[in-house]
Amino acid sequence: MASEEVLTATGYIKHHLQNWTYGQHPDGHWGFAHSAAEAKSMGFMAIHVDTMLWSIVLGGLFLWLFRRVAVKATADIPTGMQNFVEWIAEFIDTSVRGSFTGRNPLVAPMAMTVFVWIFLMNLMDLLPVDWLPTVAGWFGSNFFGMDPHHVYFRVVPTTDPNATIGMALAVFALMIFYSIKVKGFGGFSAELTLHPFHSHNKAVQAIFIPINFFLEFVSLIAKPISLSLRLFGNMYAGEMIFILIAIMFSAGMTMGVLGSVLQLGWAIFHILIITLQAFIFMTLTIVYMDMAHSEH
Repeated sequence: MASEEVLTATGYIKHHLQNWTYGQHPDGHWGFAHSAAEAKSMGFMAIHVDTMLWSIVLGGLFLWLFRRVAVKATADIPTGMQNFVEWIAEFIDTSVRGSFTGRNPLVAPMAMTVFVWIFLMNLMDLLPVDWLPTVAGWFGSNFFGMDPHHVYFRVVPTTDPNATIGMALAVFALMIFYSIKVKGFGGFSAELTLHPFHSHNKAVQAIFIPINFFLEFVSLIAKPISLSLRLFGNMYAGEMIFILIAIMFSAGMTMGVLGSVLQLGWAIFHILIITLQAFIFMTLTIVYMDMAHSEH
């Protein structure tokens, strides 16, 4: 890398944790940020291009792969990929049947999309941390004349809170929509104001309404927040550990060998984490949709 700053551990970590950002500069023109300060100055409307890119690419890969298997599916001797996709479909179907008591044909496809998409995005964390950022730096340097140090490229979308919060808000919006559709606006409002404290005395109940609303509203808002931050926190921590291990390779042969062992061990353990986080997000999505369809 070009500048002396990134030769330090702090500079290396900061570089790998910075997103490729596009937005409006303070002087009014639009372009890519060349530093963390420039990215911050772009404000809320800035776009994390790397997060958007890999989210779309992996989502497209999921759709293409599963459609290809569905088109070529056969009742004779199935291929290994068909067996794998059928196993995922059965696994999702079992999860939905065990957690969702309503009737909605959207829930199972949504659960499959959430699980596979998040799993693929999490899986990018197993790639060595320098491979794709180095390729991006070479591309930016040779085709756009950029300093490689100013080319930022994060390849794990779920380490970006914008991605996890966006997915959680989509689930939350569907939850609110079906809550109102199934129960009516009056029934949905009653759930927020008549529980958990209830009294047959109307005067007492009137006192309970603001208390109930505060408690239920906090519980409602906590759902998308916990859903998004749980996924982000676990994946961000995993990415940070990979970055710290990568620093060991520049500290001599002994530390490099130790780093190789640690990297392999953490990668094997991390397979469990990326799968578990995708499963938790999917399961909570199903549970929240079940709550939206349940009348109290």
